Amino acid sequence: MASLAVKVGLGHDTHRLVEGRPLILGGVRIDYERGLLGHSDADAVLHALADALLGAAGLGDIGELFPDDDPRHAGLPGERLLREVMERIGEQGWTPINCDVIIHAQEPRLTPYKATIRRNIALFLGLDESAVNIKAKTGEKVGHIGRGEAIACHAVVLIAQSS
Repeated sequence: MASLAVKVGLGHDTHRLVEGRPLILGGVRIDYERGLLGHSDADAVLHALADALLGAAGLGDIGELFPDDDPRHAGLPGERLLREVMERIGEQGWTPINCDVIIHAQEPRLTPYKATIRRNIALFLGLDESAVNIKAKTGEKVGHIGRGEAIACHAVVLIAQSS
């Protein structure tokens, strides 16, 4: 009889909001006058998910795999980063089961984008949409999030490995 091994991973990412960059969250371009600063596309949602997946599988973090001082990763889309992470965990026999994501942003309001972000993540992770949850929270005008200086994301994932 086969047994099922499961692991949980937690990911986090924060990026500063700046003028002159597009805002991309969960692979979705958000209509906003500022975007996130980063070496890659700075998609905090997909970066947090990638970190959660790597952590759950015991494979380090995105800073180790995609160092920001490596010019090959300049402008790297979050979808490509996540695809490579999915390949790595897949090589170890791991498969995502579900994920829960919290996006912390004072602005812009993200409710109109949550369904599209959810669909994207389900597609990227090979999950049914019912296995993906997206929450958007404000910073209640406290700290760098609340002052509208940055956007952060937390993600938790459950992965399984059949043996």
